[in-house]
Amino acid sequence: MGFYDIEAERLDGTVESMSTYKGKTVIVVNTASKCGLTPQYEGLEKLYDIYKNQGLVILGFPCNQFGNQEPGNAEEIEEFCQLNYGVSFPMFAKIEVNGKNTHPIFKYLKSELGGFLGSDIKWNFTKFIIDKTGKPVKRFAPITTPESMEDYIVELL
Repeated sequence: MGFYDIEAERLDGTVESMSTYKGKTVIVVNTASKCGLTPQYEGLEKLYDIYKNQGLVILGFPCNQFGNQEPGNAEEIEEFCQLNYGVSFPMFAKIEVNGKNTHPIFKYLKSELGGFLGSDIKWNFTKFIIDKTGKPVKRFAPITTPESMEDYIVELL
């Protein structure tokens, strides 16, 4: 199974195949609305706005596994993202990134790109980059800002 074989539910309840993003450079990120790193939404949106016409897409996956920092339902998450950060990139339904209920997209990405201290996601805003062929190529730590990823992303575009 590869990246393009995985499906995920959007915030609006529709199911989307990752094959929708064939030929694109993709950032997959686990997000949270009440985290100290939440302002990264702004940097992610800026990257998306600048590079979406060159083939960049960002996929946000809300997760409540770290300090109960994403307690809201789909409508609350969407409203928060839009009102506070103008998020226009695709946002998905709340998922788990670790444990027995890990969403298939994060199971796959963690198996392909382990972390510094094992493959588990350590906190909100862990970012994975998938190249235009669907191959996961880089994992960035939660504290890595979207702005500091820009040069790497431009190379892939």
